[in-house]
Amino acid sequence: MIGRAVSAIVPLALIPVTLSYLGPDLYGLWMAVLALTGMAAFADLGLGNGLLTRLAPCCASGDSRLARGYVTSAYAMVTGIALSGCAALWLISGLIPWRTVFNAPDSIAPADARTLTLACLTAFLLNMPLSLVNRVQFAYRLGATSNLWQAAGAASSLPLALGAVHIGSPAVAVVAAAVTGPVLVNVVNTAWTFGRRLPDLAPTWQALDPATGRQLLRISGLFGVVTILMTVADNADSLIIAHTQGLAEVTAYAVPARLFIQLGVVVMLVNQPFWPAHGEALAAGRVSWVRHTARRMVLVSTVIVLVPATALVLCGEWLFVTWLSVPLVDDRWLLPGLALWWLVVAATSPIFMVQNAAGVVRPQLIGYAAYLGLSLVGKWYGAKWFGISAVPYVGAACYLLTVVPAAIHGYHRALASRALPEHAKGDLR
Repeated sequence: MIGRAVSAIVPLALIPVTLSYLGPDLYGLWMAVLALTGMAAFADLGLGNGLLTRLAPCCASGDSRLARGYVTSAYAMVTGIALSGCAALWLISGLIPWRTVFNAPDSIAPADARTLTLACLTAFLLNMPLSLVNRVQFAYRLGATSNLWQAAGAASSLPLALGAVHIGSPAVAVVAAAVTGPVLVNVVNTAWTFGRRLPDLAPTWQALDPATGRQLLRISGLFGVVTILMTVADNADSLIIAHTQGLAEVTAYAVPARLFIQLGVVVMLVNQPFWPAHGEALAAGRVSWVRHTARRMVLVSTVIVLVPATALVLCGEWLFVTWLSVPLVDDRWLLPGLALWWLVVAATSPIFMVQNAAGVVRPQLIGYAAYLGLSLVGKWYGAKWFGISAVPYVGAACYLLTVVPAAIHGYHRALASRALPEHAKGDLR
């Protein structure tokens, strides 16, 4: 909880400093680029999620040899993807009209738009293989340790960005400083984890096994497709608003959304440890424990989000006026819509943990595919006709119509798979 609190507070503490230093348009561009990096979360082909699913049974059985094979394969493939992506990005970045991509106004120079985008995307790509260590830590019951390292990464952004502001660096350099901190901390975390805490899992060339890699890719491929659908749908909001309302409205939406996204941090804090826990339990045949725990966590997760969400709805506008000295929230319907969205996510997160642990991914794929198509169209016209406050309501309605039914169906299939012979379980996945 301490680690997640730091991770939540630091980005919020950066907002008044960076917003006043960058201005609404450049800050809006930064948020739009971050939305693009969020949409590119699929770039690891789902290997991070696949690794977590495969490592949980290895932890339960104590098979460190197989676990090292999975870890080595994941690092080899994701590192190759990241380095190739960086090379391609820098080679073609000069050919892409970044201002047009983000609908940036003339006040932002093309060179600034290009440099800011390169800084954010490069940091994202380099962090892809480095962040795999967090999956390993969660699989091996080191969730608290992982949270503290992630908190250190978030905290490092604050002094770096404030230092850049203090010495009067260009606006783009401030953004670059802010996104560099988590990358550097993950380097240290990786060295510590595999050097001291889990040396038996440290990736080595000798542990690189094509057969193990294929097994990992088999489950990761489905996770990768789900991640593509999910991240594109969830991170398209800023881009949709940029093209329907302008970058200034992106700032008006992104600042309160960034505050509410901390509720998502709480959801992950509460539910993510159950992913490997359910994996171990299902491997041991403890289906009744999984069912009972999942039902209880639906209630717990919803209540934990409901309390702060209600407080933010009631006091959010006052908070923005006091905190930023400008009334960013001028639509009383925006904050309740953001609260509704995160309540829906909180209620469904526990049943996704069961499916992920069992490797039952296809129902999620179908649900998110339907959600992507429906929500993109709905959010576009909702933002265009009714303004930015329509976006979270449209998202919540589409989620309830598509993802939730698929999630419930997938949850029952995940539990049913434990009663089938091993050769029949692949059909459920």
